[in-house]
Amino acid sequence: MSEFMDIITASNLTYQQKLIHLAQAAENCEHPIQTTPEFDRFFEADALCDMHEGNAPYRARYICADFERFARQGSDFLRLDAPDSLDDLLVNLEILYENIPSVTGRPVYCGQLDRIIDPFITNMDDDEVRPRLRRFLNFIDRTVASGYCHANIGPEPTRAGRLLLEVDAEVQNAVPNFTLKYDPAITDDKFMRLALTTSTACANPAYANDRLLRDIYAKPEESYRDGYTIVSCYNVLPLRGGAYCLDRVKLQNLASMATSTEHFLNELIPEACGALLEYMNARIRFLVEESNFFQSSFLVREGLIERERFCGMFGVIGMHECVERLLGPGHVYGSDDEANELADVIMQKVSEQVNAFDAVYSEIGNGRFMLHAQAGFGDQLESTPGVRIRVGEEPELFFDHLRHSARMHRFFTAGVSDIFPVEPTASQNPDALLDVVKGAFALDDKYLSFYASDSDLVRITGFLVKRSEMEKYACGEAVLADTSHDGEGNWRANALADRKVRMGEMILA
Repeated sequence: MSEFMDIITASNLTYQQKLIHLAQAAENCEHPIQTTPEFDRFFEADALCDMHEGNAPYRARYICADFERFARQGSDFLRLDAPDSLDDLLVNLEILYENIPSVTGRPVYCGQLDRIIDPFITNMDDDEVRPRLRRFLNFIDRTVASGYCHANIGPEPTRAGRLLLEVDAEVQNAVPNFTLKYDPAITDDKFMRLALTTSTACANPAYANDRLLRDIYAKPEESYRDGYTIVSCYNVLPLRGGAYCLDRVKLQNLASMATSTEHFLNELIPEACGALLEYMNARIRFLVEESNFFQSSFLVREGLIERERFCGMFGVIGMHECVERLLGPGHVYGSDDEANELADVIMQKVSEQVNAFDAVYSEIGNGRFMLHAQAGFGDQLESTPGVRIRVGEEPELFFDHLRHSARMHRFFTAGVSDIFPVEPTASQNPDALLDVVKGAFALDDKYLSFYASDSDLVRITGFLVKRSEMEKYACGEAVLADTSHDGEGNWRANALADRKVRMGEMILA
């Protein structure tokens, strides 16, 4: 009972945050999923991690509802007619957000907002739309209050997209976390300049390579619009579906168990990955067959999600530390050829095993789990997110960094990203940032983001928080966004304030 009392008596948690923590503690009192001795061995060594998803999953981890369909049809369950005005639309969305679960207890996806909103503003001028969008974005920030909540815009340059960017720069909110799907053949430079200027003002939006991502989940009979969404930090998931679970291999701790590189590659990786894959199947079977989540959800009945469009996410973290531990001093991941080649070999081994495994209830993934470069959370020491280069060891030349990123990004279907703070003067030269995005995506980099180095809004592993909120939480104050808790620990433990600041070399590149 001490865990429950610690939550109940915490002075730095809000009432809503206590509810979420208490629910998870209660869930963890049950153990319906049987683990194998192999899984237990690696789990106890902290080489495998279940991402605190709970011992008895009763909802999918991430849900990507079809909000455009909701805007067309309304909801019988929620007793909402299809909206015929912008005011009705925004209120309906706010009601629906309150009824979408996730591993955080709040929605992690609030829709492709530009496409949802654009049809409802044709007979309104900008001055009528802006205050409504301002109130709507403030609602999301104050009620969802989690940086893991994500919204999408693009690749088309819509009027609603422009207004959302303008208002987001004004309100300076951490929630929702925006991603702009970018394709130079569709997204014009004027729209991108606005987006990049907004990024330097409020760290939003981030940028996804639409050309590479649009076909991951799309079916031949569907438009590319029906394929993917970006949710949570930067997770690439199927629309009208989502992710059952996200579990991960902590490569750095697995490397600590190795007696040699050969032992790591030929024994530990196959054993650990095999144990995690079987564990994921067991979790998904319980969720689908026993929890009754899909059988009872109005989201399924009304066509807003489909069980067949959910997948499992297989994550990796800590590649930088893994390679460092296997090769020893003098081999710096990101700039050393031997270190980079070993990382490539490791990911080839992992991806081959994951892509050969028969994943249950994974129709949208063609019977396979989807690889994800997992970012981590909290105060995890020596856990550089996914396959990123550790803070403080970034290559001097920016485009060398981007080339390395693109090389590693090719393995990941369900999300991978990099974060680049830039000089505050970047806001005066959006064309330089646009050249970076175009160059990176031409190299097949999949996802990147920027924020001004002096901004209150900063990206942690992918989600946004305010430095001012992290400082309050560090001093023992309760703060509204619970991602400020994870953000503060990670910001401090992994020296994120020391990320290499980019800008001057962009202009010279």
